Amino acid sequence: MPWSNQGGGPWGSGPKGPWGSGPQSSGPTPPDLEDLLRRSQDKLKTVLPGGQFGGRGFALLALVGILLWGFSGFFRVEPDELGVVLRFGKPVREVKPGLNYHLPYPIETALTPKALRVNKIDVGMRVVEGRSGPTIRDLPEESLMLTGDENIVDVDFSVFWVVKPEAKGVENYLFNIQNPEGTVKAVAESAMREVVGRSDIQPILTGARQNIETAVQELMQRILDSYGAGIQITQVQLQKVDPPAQVIDAFRDVQAARADLERAQNEARTYANRVVPEARGRVAQILQSAEAYREQTVAEAQGQTARFLQIYDEYKKAPAVTRQRLYLETMERLFGGTDKIILDTGSGGPGAGQGVVPVLPLNELTRPRTQAPAAQPQARQGANQ
Repeated sequence: MPWSNQGGGPWGSGPKGPWGSGPQSSGPTPPDLEDLLRRSQDKLKTVLPGGQFGGRGFALLALVGILLWGFSGFFRVEPDELGVVLRFGKPVREVKPGLNYHLPYPIETALTPKALRVNKIDVGMRVVEGRSGPTIRDLPEESLMLTGDENIVDVDFSVFWVVKPEAKGVENYLFNIQNPEGTVKAVAESAMREVVGRSDIQPILTGARQNIETAVQELMQRILDSYGAGIQITQVQLQKVDPPAQVIDAFRDVQAARADLERAQNEARTYANRVVPEARGRVAQILQSAEAYREQTVAEAQGQTARFLQIYDEYKKAPAVTRQRLYLETMERLFGGTDKIILDTGSGGPGAGQGVVPVLPLNELTRPRTQAPAAQPQARQGANQ
């Protein structure tokens, strides 16, 4: 029987303790436990048939308890989750999203990790929600890394990962690692430091981002597979790669100088690509002209040689006729392009003692040879006389 029913307890009346005075109670007095049990028994007797505990009452209570115990095995798996049923702590099967059932506790239990959701972990930065919206807070203790050429670079990146969909993937995720997110973050930071430590700072800041992301993803996957973590890395994404804030201005000046250097080199290559083909074209043109001149000169010499040999053969056959023909052709060649007219006024000629023949077509004779073919025999005859 409690001390409250005995008029104050063994230390007299009032709320006193063994050292004289008890605590001052400022709130309501808690209900008596025995009184609460007595009232519960009275209410239960009114519900049971006959108003008292009997065999049928205990059977009904047992049946209700068994039904409630059996219905406790129903559980729901959300769309982004997978269920793993444990029988006495050992995994026996995996269940898909939806309403499922397992044997009631303690025979079987169910775990529902979010295995179908793509998880994201940021390294070197944190997204902080503020009054003006989300802001990014830099964490130098995670982002500052040493490169292979002993420079410091500030790297912020994100890692996307999921639970492996293959068999035993969810079980490995649940039972082989205790803190999945912490493990992935530690592995990501370690892999990034190793890859950056093997590279120089210049490729990291310019064109090697894709290679670094691929190398970090492959290295992380190998490490997690060796742990049996049941985690698959889907993507590694570099968010920011900069020199430290203290020297970023100097690095930007260096980058600008390198850009100017590349631009000047590209302009020089463009000029060379334009001038060199033109020079080669002119060289080819000169060579072709020289080849053509040589061919022409050789052909003309060969033709003159063949003509001389033919004339010589004809000369041996008829020397007088050949000499006369050569003389006439030479005179025709010499006087064919002149404007002078030569007339034979000597005795015996067609116009002897009479001067110029009145019907002689002088105007016709002054024209080109193609326009006065009839005057050539007369001129040739006067020249011969």
